[in-house]
Amino acid sequence: MTFPMAISGVASGLICGLIFGFALERAGFASGCKLTAQLRFRDWAVFKVMFTAILVCALGLYLLDLTGVMPSEMIYIPTTYVWATLLGGVGVGAGMAIGGYCPGTSVVSFMSGRIDGLVFFVGLLFGTLAFSGVYERLEPVLDALPGPEAQTVPQLLHLPTWVVLVALLAVAVVVGWLTRGPVPDAPCATPSSRASTAQPRIGGATRNAT
Repeated sequence: MTFPMAISGVASGLICGLIFGFALERAGFASGCKLTAQLRFRDWAVFKVMFTAILVCALGLYLLDLTGVMPSEMIYIPTTYVWATLLGGVGVGAGMAIGGYCPGTSVVSFMSGRIDGLVFFVGLLFGTLAFSGVYERLEPVLDALPGPEAQTVPQLLHLPTWVVLVALLAVAVVVGWLTRGPVPDAPCATPSSRASTAQPRIGGATRNAT
């Protein structure tokens, strides 16, 4: 699929990756403090940014389908496997909680000069290689429990797409209202170390964790 740009393959991935990485950096996600603070319910920036992205994407896909520019039948949605989703969610979630990054933000952090982002990314590569080595043995378990035939939330709930979009918007508004207010300084620093929250950066420079 080449919409909306008449390019595909590696070039399309690089352009989208650069745009996505720039957005993550501007949102402050190059710091592991943001994600760990979200998991401790202290800083809701990650939820707000990512949920807003989901809303924009969902609305865009709905409008493209509604106008016939890109019908939903053109979009491939892989089958959900319950065990694979649960095990993958636990593994990725644990990695994010311990390391402070997801795969995308670790690259952004590394490219911003942070050493911990580089360490996390190297660990990610080794973990991927290790998983590929044992995938054939795990495949029967991962494929053992396919999800429902419905592949989208509207199909699963038997609701019109616009109703689901309104519900998602309501969730975003409620969470935004409940979490309004100033964000605490240095969300991943302990009280005894708030005075020194700068993180090491490649090249010897430092940058404040927030």
